[in-house]
Amino acid sequence: MAGGVERVLTLKANYFADIYGYDITIITTDGKQRANFFSLSENVKVINLNINFEEMWHRSILSRLCLYIIKERKFKKQLSKELYRIKPDFTISLLRREINFLTDINDGSKKIGEIHINRAHYRNFTPNRSNPVKVLFSRYWMSGLVKKVKQLDRFVVLTEYDRQAWQEIPRVDVIPNPLPFYPKVISPVRKKRVIAVGRYFDEKGYDLLLQSWSIVEKANPEWELVIFGEGNRPFYERLSSSLGLDQNRCILNDSISDVEKEYLQSSLFVCTSRFEGFGMGIIEAMACGLPVVAFDCLWGPRSIITDGEDGLLVENGNVEKMASTLIMLMQNPDKMISMGCNARKNVQRFNIDVIAEKWKKLFDSL
Repeated sequence: MAGGVERVLTLKANYFADIYGYDITIITTDGKQRANFFSLSENVKVINLNINFEEMWHRSILSRLCLYIIKERKFKKQLSKELYRIKPDFTISLLRREINFLTDINDGSKKIGEIHINRAHYRNFTPNRSNPVKVLFSRYWMSGLVKKVKQLDRFVVLTEYDRQAWQEIPRVDVIPNPLPFYPKVISPVRKKRVIAVGRYFDEKGYDLLLQSWSIVEKANPEWELVIFGEGNRPFYERLSSSLGLDQNRCILNDSISDVEKEYLQSSLFVCTSRFEGFGMGIIEAMACGLPVVAFDCLWGPRSIITDGEDGLLVENGNVEKMASTLIMLMQNPDKMISMGCNARKNVQRFNIDVIAEKWKKLFDSL
């Protein structure tokens, strides 16, 4: 997969294996036949349990439930076997299905949970307040999750806002995601090109971006918008067509491994996410000297951007305000260059050396 979580996991695993000399093993449940999208160090071991949870989504609800129970038991048995064999000092969960039983495995390792999405949107389960059944289920489900998280030796979140959202948890550390690169050269911020990077999923708000762009392109016909990501691209291509956007200046692309090159050929980064765990695209763009315009969604952008200094925050979901903010910056090239320089400087706090040291201190404390 080419997502932000996969990228961050690869970055940290490579760094700890190659720089600190840690013995790193990544255990996965799906995608055994798929190649890694991001380059993984030869010093990092990978074990795929081949549980294949993904096959459940093509089944009926009843069949899915029965299959899930079977696979969950198989997962616990196989993961337990591997942990007893490896005997790790630390076991880090990304709070997927293993959180249901991880603290029950008495292999001697310290159990750490790491969450990459804000609490309100964890596992994309947002209770429908008009449906009492869903409200009760969401409360029951979250109560069970909190109970499991409390049993961890440490819980890691990405922002201070996230720490505040988990006040029931006694041991919470804030460790942001690291930068995957910090290029020696930066964008000259001269090409009339806006870039967005992220999966073609509803949470990324590309429907809102295209609506905003329908306003922007009329005011700035010489500018273009490029989007890079994986997912349901055809849906957004149809939306772009229905909005009457110029297909030569609004270009939807697949994800690419060398995204750094695309940042350096752009002058503005836009983020129209409905919510963000952090915002890898934001810090990547800032490292390349790009100013950022982002919806002030929960919680990532406001934890990274200093509004008015290295980027601009726009009322979440306000399409017209997003369009007018983009237009304003496009028509003020000196302001774009100044913000881009500030972005490049301010984002250094997310360098991999800095973030890895925070993780090392956490490990040493345990």
